[in-house]
Amino acid sequence: MRFLHLIVVAALVSAAAYVYKVKFDSALQAERVAKLTADLAHERDAIASLRAEWAQLDNPTRIQGLAERHLKLKPIDATQFDDLAHLPDRPAPPPDIDDPIGAMIDQVPTSSIGTNGAAR
Repeated sequence: MRFLHLIVVAALVSAAAYVYKVKFDSALQAERVAKLTADLAHERDAIASLRAEWAQLDNPTRIQGLAERHLKLKPIDATQFDDLAHLPDRPAPPPDIDDPIGAMIDQVPTSSIGTNGAAR
């Protein structure tokens, strides 16, 4: 009978240790979830703040004011428009050059190109 009591007591102690381990692991997971929830709330607040800032920067009235202040643009007059028929024809490429960009590269003096191919 005593041997049976020892086995039951050992089983109870091991069960209590296992329950304590499960409780400790669940407490750690609950702390992790709480930290992630707080981080998520912080990131959502940051996103909301950035969206509000973007809305302020993207305001058409603000952009119009910046354009008027920093760009030297004038309003278009109705007399500035013309028909496409009045545009000059596109100039024809020179007949003897097949590669106009290659011709421009060939015109660059060789003294201005370094040994590694970069311009000085």
